[in-house]
Amino acid sequence: MAIQQINLQQVNQQIQQCIENCLDCHSICLNTVTTYCIHQGGMHIEPAHIRLMLDCAEICQTSANFMLRGSELHLRSCAMCAEVCDRCAQNCDRFSDDHQMRVCADICHRCAESCRQFSLVAA
Repeated sequence: MAIQQINLQQVNQQIQQCIENCLDCHSICLNTVTTYCIHQGGMHIEPAHIRLMLDCAEICQTSANFMLRGSELHLRSCAMCAEVCDRCAQNCDRFSDDHQMRVCADICHRCAESCRQFSLVAA
């Protein structure tokens, strides 16, 4: 019984952290692409870059929603979220000397890791 309680507490803490990271990533990616990238021009507005950032924002919002409502598919959405966040982070890492893109890459890395970790604990 005590082991189950510890595991349940661990899952509850990890799901809360994962939800927070997903919501933060959604907000930062969406804000960065709509208020920063479009004004920077150049590589910042490449169609593939814009699509990936919007995809990342969307899957993060969806994953957070799945976890918040206890969807039976939340582990699958978290796995997809981790993959998209990894790709977005790698893409944003191209802008190594750009502070705003560094912030975006960092939250994408954090979200990807928490989604992966949550998927492993909850599985």
